[in-house]
Amino acid sequence: MKGGKSKSDTRNAKLSVNKKPAKAGRKSGKAAKDPNKPKRPASAFFVFMEEFREQYKKDHPKNKSVAAVGKAGGEKWKSMSEADKAPYVAKAEKRKVEYEKDMKNYNRRQAEGTKPEEEEESEKSMSEVNDEDDDEEGSGEVFFLGMF
Repeated sequence: MKGGKSKSDTRNAKLSVNKKPAKAGRKSGKAAKDPNKPKRPASAFFVFMEEFREQYKKDHPKNKSVAAVGKAGGEKWKSMSEADKAPYVAKAEKRKVEYEKDMKNYNRRQAEGTKPEEEEESEKSMSEVNDEDDDEEGSGEVFFLGMF
């Protein structure tokens, strides 16, 4: 090429233009999830799919496609009457009641657990402040003694 930038230079310049700089002061992503928090219950359709997947695998052992299983399950669910869906709806409601009970217990434990932790942190903070004061006084004495 005559005088100017090579192709790789312009390509690198284009790539660097498309990058977005990180914004300072923002939190990245979502807050961390608590592993002890109960999982949400499955809907009636997903309760149905649990059983449907097993049956589908028995009927179609060579099929490895997850999409095919999902598509067949969705079609079957749509074609079912409300009476056919009733057992799955009942199971989903039962799971929902259990989930709500577990969430109440979880929230109660969280409320009880946060109070002692806050007190411990405040005591720790106070001791750290006192330790820093002691260090400053001690370093002043060493500095003073070091001069004479």
